[in-house]
Amino acid sequence: MIGFTLSMPNVGSWNGRWSGEDDIYYFVSRQDRKKENELDGKYFSYGFGDGWRAGVSCKKMTAQEANKLSRKSKGFCGYDWMIDSILENGKIICPE
Repeated sequence: MIGFTLSMPNVGSWNGRWSGEDDIYYFVSRQDRKKENELDGKYFSYGFGDGWRAGVSCKKMTAQEANKLSRKSKGFCGYDWMIDSILENGKIICPE
C-alpha cells in the first residue's frame, strides 16, 4: 500500500495560515509492488500560481499503518486529482 499525505508548504492567505493546517489529509492506494517502491519516499509539489503551493508525500506502508492514519484523516481536501496525476504521470499535472 502507498499512503499520500497532503500539505500546504506555501500559503498565500492574508495571515500566512491555512485553515486546515491542524488536520491530517491522507489517502491510501493499493498499487502493485513496483509502483509502491517507485513512489516510496517521494515528494511532489504543485504551485497554483497565486502564492499557494501544495505538497504530496508518498510512503509505502502496511495495512495497519494505513488504517491508523485513515481514521485520523479529513479526506484529501478535494485534491484527489493530484494523486491520480501522480499515479498516471509520475508528477502533478493540473486537469484541464
